[in-house]
Amino acid sequence: MATTAGRTQHVIVVDDDHEVRGILRDILEQDGYQVTAVGDGEALLAMVHRHHPDLVILDMMLPGMQGLEVLRHLQDHDRIPTIVVTGKTGESDRVVGLELGADDYMVKPFSHPELLARVHAVLRRAQVPQAAEVLDFGDLTIDLRTRDVMIEGESVDLTALEFDLLAFLASSPRQVFSRETLLDRVWGSSAEWQTTATVSEHIHRLRRKIEPDPARPTRIETLRGAGYRFTGTTIQKQ
Repeated sequence: MATTAGRTQHVIVVDDDHEVRGILRDILEQDGYQVTAVGDGEALLAMVHRHHPDLVILDMMLPGMQGLEVLRHLQDHDRIPTIVVTGKTGESDRVVGLELGADDYMVKPFSHPELLARVHAVLRRAQVPQAAEVLDFGDLTIDLRTRDVMIEGESVDLTALEFDLLAFLASSPRQVFSRETLLDRVWGSSAEWQTTATVSEHIHRLRRKIEPDPARPTRIETLRGAGYRFTGTTIQKQ
């Protein structure tokens, strides 16, 4: 049974196709989740306000309120872990969805094992408790408990995945991690289910937020053919 603190985890599926909703509900219920399936964004938001779910699986192409508008509301007001689903093969919906704070994305059609792997990974990341610890790099501090990032005293607004990626790299300064390793350790996924290009996309967006000059990164370095590393040195508190 999929549980959190002894209760069954609740997943809301949002898709305007009745047959697709039924298939996704059956897959997730067989894996032990409590599932609510709705057909539009308005119904989802009404449901979220009554029952704070553990995860939302959100199709981008919805009648009425579009998927991106729904996602923006979820991230601005409710901070619900979200997997966005799109039938488009281009990058626009995917990139915008991730920019707005989606935890993952899937492109239709996808297999049952892929769906469950991604659901498990997102929920696992959401449940991992952070140590009561602050990584202090002088002008940059990362609070692993409160998930706050500060640069020269100013708060940096990161998505959940951007924070997880930064915290993972910064917890092992100077150590090089391949994109495959980051996909496994941060996303809880693999190249079998998800392209490693998503790691590069998140590194790019993270640099735009934490680097003095994103075109010449000094905090997160790229080592060609090897991966990425965080370059800071922690300041030890006396």
